Amino acid sequence: MSVELLDGVRQWLAVSGGEPTPARVAQALREQGRVLGDAEVLGAADRLRSELVGSGPLEPLLGDPSVTDVLVSAPDRVWVDRGGGLELTGVAFSDAAAVRRLAQRLAAVAGRRLDDARPWVDARLPDGTRLHAVLPPVSVGCTCLSLRVVRPKAFTLDELVAAGTVPPGGDRVLRALMRARLSFLVSGGTGTGKTTLLSALLGLVGPGERIVLAEDSAELRPDHPHVVRLESRPANQEGAGLVTLEDLVRQALRMRPDRLVVGEVRGAEVLDLLAALNTGHEGGCGTVHANAASGVPARLEALGTAAGLDRAALHSQVAAALSVVLHLVRDGSGRRRIAEVHVLERDPAGLVRTVPALRWGAEAFVQETGWVRLRELLGGEGA
Repeated sequence: MSVELLDGVRQWLAVSGGEPTPARVAQALREQGRVLGDAEVLGAADRLRSELVGSGPLEPLLGDPSVTDVLVSAPDRVWVDRGGGLELTGVAFSDAAAVRRLAQRLAAVAGRRLDDARPWVDARLPDGTRLHAVLPPVSVGCTCLSLRVVRPKAFTLDELVAAGTVPPGGDRVLRALMRARLSFLVSGGTGTGKTTLLSALLGLVGPGERIVLAEDSAELRPDHPHVVRLESRPANQEGAGLVTLEDLVRQALRMRPDRLVVGEVRGAEVLDLLAALNTGHEGGCGTVHANAASGVPARLEALGTAAGLDRAALHSQVAAALSVVLHLVRDGSGRRRIAEVHVLERDPAGLVRTVPALRWGAEAFVQETGWVRLRELLGGEGA
């Protein structure tokens, strides 16, 4: 069926209203003087329904369980990530206007505005998919659309070992980490699997514990019977109703958390998280963007000083609050994996630094300088 004919059917349905059922699609085709067979009418109805109430041509990609990200940069440039790096697909939109329509409709489904006055949006769709879109002319040439798929079921730690994210035997260290109720951060770049690993680790928490999650966008899916999920919210068009991650951390502390979790530490909430971890909330954790485990103290320093805490006080808080950093990378083959495990210590100047305790070797974790300290923290477990 031609693009022109589909556009005609689309316009007829828009004017007359109603769902694109097969009967209504057939009526729209008759109105345009076209008679098609049953199979063609059903195909047109399915295509229009996915465009009007689904994800359009992206629907098969989003339904693929191996896909983690779908990226659109032009009508004929649709990319996916299946865990091994970006791949160009054969999926295409009819034109740039079709990409814009889909982005605006998805934004509306998420309860957000996307137009020339507000040309970008960052939101969560009802099924948990993370939506980001930018309209022209801010995005040159075509609407840019990014969809991060959140699967309803978290991977288990055993599955991450099987997938090669955790080295053989490395799960013993991670299980000991959770049993010891050490506070830790998962660090790494974009798309390295920080959320996936953290969800799996939270699935190891005892069923009698209460986990409270504070996130900008609800992406963590721990397999646990007692999880409370809090999500931030932008201001409305009148500038009211803003709920920040900092607000969520403060509210979470009043909800009797056994484990306080911040999905991604990237702002002033770092002060409240560190304060909480220093006042009896053991086993807290979160993720942070960093290119290396050794860069985590500098990242926290930048966030803390931007929020008004002086450098010395910030390092004192970090030293008392956090014990371990788990750092993830994507290797040359695109595989996500734990590259290093670091412990934190203070240098002679009183500043926090990380010390490598384990690194990914040829077949398993290899012990480094900080292993003795890590084993002490784990109570002798994890070897």
